[in-house]
Formats: sequence, C-alpha cells, structure tokens
Amino acid sequence: MKAPNGYGSVTFLGKNRRNPYAVRKTVGFNEKKYPIYLVVGYAPTREDGMMLLSRYNKDPWNIDRARLTLTELFELWKEKKLQKLGEANQKSLKSAFKHCSSLYQEPYRDLRSYHMQDCIDNCGKGYSTQGSIKNLFGHLDHFAFEMDVINKCYSDLITSDPIPETSKQPFTDDEIAKIWDIRDEEWVDTVLVFLYTGFRIAELLGIQKANVDLSAGTIITGVKTNAGKNRLMPIHSKIMPIIQKYMSEPGECLLTYRGKKISHSQYYIFWNAIMQRTGMDHKTHECRHTFRSRLDSAGANKRCMDLLMGHKSKDVGERVYNHKTIQELKTAIELLNYT
Repeated sequence: MKAPNGYGSVTFLGKNRRNPYAVRKTVGFNEKKYPIYLVVGYAPTREDGMMLLSRYNKDPWNIDRARLTLTELFELWKEKKLQKLGEANQKSLKSAFKHCSSLYQEPYRDLRSYHMQDCIDNCGKGYSTQGSIKNLFGHLDHFAFEMDVINKCYSDLITSDPIPETSKQPFTDDEIAKIWDIRDEEWVDTVLVFLYTGFRIAELLGIQKANVDLSAGTIITGVKTNAGKNRLMPIHSKIMPIIQKYMSEPGECLLTYRGKKISHSQYYIFWNAIMQRTGMDHKTHECRHTFRSRLDSAGANKRCMDLLMGHKSKDVGERVYNHKTIQELKTAIELLNYT
C-alpha cells in the first residue's frame, strides 16, 4: 500500500549490508529541484524500516543526530521556526544560507566556530550579509541545541564586520522651513508627511485609504518587524490638511501615480527632483532619523517613541507593563515643532 504524501519511504540499498534498508524523508529540494533527504536510520528488513518510519512520524525529533547535515538541519529549522520571524528577516536568513554551501553536507555536530567563520570571511560581501550569516548560525545552533544535536553553541564565538558609523544627517530647521515654503509644489508635501510620521518609504507608499481614519486622526501602517506591523500612528495636526488632500484623490492607496500605487523607483524620481530644487542632499530615511531625534529632544516618553517608530522596546518592563493609549501617543507626536 502506498504511504501518504510526506510520510517518508523505505529504500533498498543493495545486498551485502547488515541493514540494507534506508529510512528517509524528503525535507526540501535543492537548486536543481532534486529532493533533499533526511535519513532517519537503517533497518535489516523493509518491515523493520516501516516500523522505524512510523516511530519517527510520531516523534519527529527522534532523528539520527550524529548524521544530521547542515542542509537537513536548515530544512527542519525552516519548517519549524523560520515562519515565526519577520518577513525581511526570513529573506535575509534564506539568502545567508546560500553562502554556506561548502558545509551543506557536513554533519552539523562536527561543525566548529572556524567552519562558520570561514563562511563569513569568504562570502565576499559586506557587513550586512556577514551579519546575516552570523545570525543564521545563531538560530541553527539554538535549534540544534534544543534537539540535542549539539551541547555547545559555537556560533557564540564567531564575528562579522561591525555596522559602520551612520552617515545619515537629520534635516536642519532651515531645510524644513524650505520644504514648508514650497509645500504646494507637486509631491513636496510628502516630505512633510515623512518628517511628521517617521515612516519608512515602504510604509508611506503602502498605506491603504481604508486604514486612514480622519475622524480619529490615525493611520494604521507598518512593515519589517512584528513591533512595526499594524501599528497605529496619530496624524500630526500640521499634516492633517495634507492627508485630507490625498484622501480626496482617487485610488485605493493614499499616494498614487496615474491611478495606481506609486512604486519606490517612481517616488525616488520625485524625491530627487525635490532635493535638487532645494539644494539638499537627503535620503527618505533621514526623515525618520529627524523624527526620532526631534522627539527625543522634545522630551517625548521613550515607550511612546518606540511605539511611534515601530521599535521593540529593549526594556522588558517597558514592553510588558507600560501600555500607552492613543491619546498619549497623540500628545507625544504633537511635541514635534519644526517651525
């Protein structure tokens, strides 16, 4: 009788073996679409192999820990743990795994810190990719430790290039005044929206009108992290007329171009034109830096700032016990006074 999909299989390896039947499960597929097998164990007969496979399906953690390769561990971790992380984090960790190809078939319990460090040092990429590889081995180590595959996390000993000092420059008072002076020119008022919300570009361009409540004075938006997604942002009084203007225009998104959601590349054309017109040299993300630094200078509550930015508070007590109301967030954001 054929086993159900995903159940596994028992394969005959040939004669002259003490245990000629391999018990295995498909845990993924490689770049050439060939299956990647997790070998559960070996058995003297097909019947014994089916019994072993049955026990494994009842307790998937009971695997051959000594033979578990990096690829097999990664596929199990991807199935059990990866989906619990943020979307951006998932993508960076999957990409990081491609730089570990020299270790794909190595038993994971045989890997040491210098193996992992070689993947980082030889990836040929900068600090961001190096950090992702280091982060990946940290996740895999903790997963392997949880499964009793290893008894020591060697990823604690590896290093990657540090994040360089930021070159981002906040807007000055004079620069913000320039923006206000020409706010009636096309797209210029969107710079003010950035400055008074601290939105990432993906957050602003992705706002659906259905998530804007003018009567309550709030916008629901957010991307990237669990703390940032679906967060409630009060609309600062100074940009309320701007939001009302865009809400009155056709389209499902707050910002549209030719009736459709505006793309990042198209918006950057508008942004660069505004920077050239004003003699400035800023990136959209520098509005976010300006927003945070000005809130801090104005004495805004730290927990409110984290909520407005979509950041996870580093203080456990702040995260768990300090719940802020929308009114407190409105009070905090109204502390911004650029002019």
